[in-house]
Amino acid sequence: MPDSLAAVVSDFADVEGQDKLQLLLEFANELPPLPAGLEEAAMEPVPECQSPLFLHVDAEDREHVRLYFSAPAEAPTTRGFAAILREGLDEHSADEILAVPDDFYSELGLGALISPLRLRGMSAMLTRIKRRLRAA
Repeated sequence: MPDSLAAVVSDFADVEGQDKLQLLLEFANELPPLPAGLEEAAMEPVPECQSPLFLHVDAEDREHVRLYFSAPAEAPTTRGFAAILREGLDEHSADEILAVPDDFYSELGLGALISPLRLRGMSAMLTRIKRRLRAA
């Protein structure tokens, strides 16, 4: 797991109960807007998410993969998941991202606070990112 993703997991391990949800909301608020020239219509939807989520994987430079996400402000859980993946994986190599355990999100300790259906959304995001990297 890349150091930046391990740091996010560690941040979640350092807090308990409802504070984990607060931390997730903080991540949601930090999801950056899309860069100029990238529109949601050109991005891949992730229908497994409970709220609309779109992602774009720029693997032109396989040593510095760029990840972009779009989710509405009224979907803080989905935005939080996207922000965690962006914080933890953006600008890492394709090989580092492909090596991330598919179930790394279980280490965040959100299972008791968020439904399994919602957690599957994060899994689906990572699965799609990896699929794009394998296809690139």
